[in-house]
Amino acid sequence: MKTKIINQNPKTIALICDTGDEVLSALKKTAEEFCLAACHFTAIGAFQEVTLGFFDLTKKEYKKTVVTEQLEVLSLIGDISLDGDKRQIHAHVVVGRADMTTRGGHLINGVVRPTLEVILVESPTHLKRRHNAEVGLALIDLDASS
Repeated sequence: MKTKIINQNPKTIALICDTGDEVLSALKKTAEEFCLAACHFTAIGAFQEVTLGFFDLTKKEYKKTVVTEQLEVLSLIGDISLDGDKRQIHAHVVVGRADMTTRGGHLINGVVRPTLEVILVESPTHLKRRHNAEVGLALIDLDASS
């Protein structure tokens, strides 16, 4: 994985992941390294394996599906925000298969092959999350954001 600041205002970082990198770990490490309390990101590239999630509101948990084949990352979007003092990543992904069908959902895990090109842009306001017991997730709380 390689990173570089490509703009100062707003702080914009290019993150290039290599074969075998796990994307959520790379995003968290980059956010910590560049002191990003809140940002949004987009990415394209490819995975050799991805775990997708679909949130079941009644059970308050993700139903997970693992896809283990070479996949094009057609769209990966998300944000990083603070939940207390910890960074939380919320990302959705659409991947393309060799037969030109797609799969998509909440990104639980993704292993890169051969590359993933990510652009992170710092948010002007530091977004914070609060656990919502009714939903069962930590949701962005605009009143708690500074």
